[in-house]
Amino acid sequence: MSIPFAISARHKGFNRAEIVDQNFVEFVQLWQGEVHTAPRDNEAVLPGSALDARGFRELLESQLISRHLDLMARVLRVQNKVFYTIGSSGHEGNAMVARLTRHTDPAFLHYRSGGFMAERFRKLPGMDAVMDSALSFAASKDDPASGGRHKVWGSKPLWVLPQTSTIASHLPKALGTAVAIEQARRIGHQLPIPDDSITICSFGDASSNHATAQTAFNTAAWTAYQKLPAPVLFVCEDNGIGISVKTPSGWVASNFQHRSNLDYFFADGLDLAEGYAQVQRAVEHCRTTRRPTFLHLKTTRVMGHAGTDFEIEWRSIEELFAVEASDPLLRSAGIALESGLYSKDELLNLYEATRKRCFAAAEDADSRHRLTSLEDVMKPLAPYTPAAVKAEATRADYAEKRLAVFGGEAKLPENLSPRHLAIQIGQALHDLLAKYPQALLFGEDVAQKGGVYTVTKGLNKTFKGSRVFNTLLDETMILGLAQGYANMGMLPMPEIQYLAYFHNACDQIRGEAASLQFFSNDQYRNPMVMRVASLGYQKGFGGHFHNDNSITALRDIPGLVVGCASRGDDAATMLRTMMALAKVDGRVCAFLEPIALYMTKDLYEAGDGQWQFDYPALDQAMTLGEGRIYNETANDLVVFTFGNGVPMALRAARTIEQEHGWQVRVVDLRWLAPLNDAFIAAQAKSAKRILVLDEGRKSAGVGEGVITAIVEGGCGATPMQRVVGADTFTPLAGAALLVLPGEAEVVAAARKLAKR
Repeated sequence: MSIPFAISARHKGFNRAEIVDQNFVEFVQLWQGEVHTAPRDNEAVLPGSALDARGFRELLESQLISRHLDLMARVLRVQNKVFYTIGSSGHEGNAMVARLTRHTDPAFLHYRSGGFMAERFRKLPGMDAVMDSALSFAASKDDPASGGRHKVWGSKPLWVLPQTSTIASHLPKALGTAVAIEQARRIGHQLPIPDDSITICSFGDASSNHATAQTAFNTAAWTAYQKLPAPVLFVCEDNGIGISVKTPSGWVASNFQHRSNLDYFFADGLDLAEGYAQVQRAVEHCRTTRRPTFLHLKTTRVMGHAGTDFEIEWRSIEELFAVEASDPLLRSAGIALESGLYSKDELLNLYEATRKRCFAAAEDADSRHRLTSLEDVMKPLAPYTPAAVKAEATRADYAEKRLAVFGGEAKLPENLSPRHLAIQIGQALHDLLAKYPQALLFGEDVAQKGGVYTVTKGLNKTFKGSRVFNTLLDETMILGLAQGYANMGMLPMPEIQYLAYFHNACDQIRGEAASLQFFSNDQYRNPMVMRVASLGYQKGFGGHFHNDNSITALRDIPGLVVGCASRGDDAATMLRTMMALAKVDGRVCAFLEPIALYMTKDLYEAGDGQWQFDYPALDQAMTLGEGRIYNETANDLVVFTFGNGVPMALRAARTIEQEHGWQVRVVDLRWLAPLNDAFIAAQAKSAKRILVLDEGRKSAGVGEGVITAIVEGGCGATPMQRVVGADTFTPLAGAALLVLPGEAEVVAAARKLAKR
């Protein structure tokens, strides 16, 4: 079933989209095969096929919708009516995956999923695949998937979670969602989907080589090896090329066919009659065995990577002819004619009617409203309902659970003597796991060991392995799991063992977790509180990877909440608020824990115990953006800082007061993203001198944001100094103190201010 090369040859050098379009018409017009008696709806479309006639007709219609959306995009993009031309042409066989799965099976799709979406739209009455897709292509504010923020394949009622231009970054969260489906049963959590659901994750052959994809495959096998269910259907749509880089012939099969604990199936996505049963076997295997399943779906890519990809410039015409001859729509046309389900005229009429429908929808979408204000664009990015968050953070209706967790009234943390940071974080985590039965805490070494610094000690014993558990050593997958749990309505608290390790997995927060509300127009949320052991000054065990002060990578992520508590009571109230932000507003939060302060008990002298604090009552929570002020009425010098800088500044203040007779106010920012500019400016207005103490690096650190807030708040004329870390990695042992700010530098900066 292929078109004669002579037909294509006549179009050498022309627009390949026009050629592919005309190829279909000419193929139908010139078709001369044998015609069977048309089968009834429930009969095989062709002898021996598992696909019945009704199924074929509907799959064909889905394929045609996908194709004409692509053709429409190529035509109307040059008219500035649509804004996306990465198409699905050649991949229309993925419609079979949609037909054989349920609309309640969460789907994480790559950009060539037009056929899948058109077919999934059939699952619910009253939905219009063409109009919804056209609105997305047009970046219309009425787009039900993203509200005009991106061309995405997505649908809340159809459980298609929006992805943007994914290159494997969605695989970890797809696997995480599959694991979460089974985890829900173990913790007694009610799923928003049926218990036997599977997750679907599609990607290209080129993307299968990406490190992020490989970590998902490895974790899937790691999970299955332990006999733990992970019902994910990985769908590798193999078209043999990634933009212009060819995949070695046979590579995907060679790489995946014999992997242990990743069950491999092949299906011909170019042939509906042949491929249907093959896809069906893979789907049924995944659903019944609950094992990770790899479906190798043969596809092709016609019309290039996108509208701007002129393949004729780098690909031989003979190769283009061969690719276009493998177009799956030509095979579907052959099946339609051979089976007797369509005459030539009927098939061409359907083809042209679908074209008109897609263009009409596109013109309609072009007339709709688009995003025209910054407020509209940002509306779903960082929702915040302060009253509801405060009410949730201070909710204390779980008294009996607390008593059971802590072992009686006398052992409740608020009834104990003051404690240091590590203990109070641990107490707060016990509290939160008691408060939220859907909460999970996981990461490397967090369970039986209780973490490298014993912060999570006792949690595994109290809440068991279904809620507090170790993961494999893979930060990307830890955050992928967190997103999966959140997708299924749980409240994950993943731990990243050191801030330096976060950078390996940053895109799982930047590109995936923190972007979901934005690109789904707040229809989907993946709330979480990510705990990270952070910052410098660790004694006896250091170097760059255990003293990372790069907060910039976090502060640069739109919508992410970043907090850093320097003392135990603040840690407890901040964690309460973060969990409330996650639960109420769906926010993604990063809780930075200063390692060097975990065990700190004293402030000025050994044994003074002044850096231990009472556990806060349950009616106390920390408002987002609220700082802590020491010596509030002092105005000779105001020091803005956070984390390790707080006790450092308090100690330096004593020396400064003695040297200059100044009264020193220390302002602990506590919340590092978003910075509370109004709070900073208000504190700066009454200051005679300002010192910004930032233990991060000089370039792009928190201090730059603080100074900007001060200047923009009208206090730029106030004498000001900055004490900050050097722009270098942190060395081992005592040399670390050469690159990090210390008390002596704070005092020296005050001396400079005294001379101004």
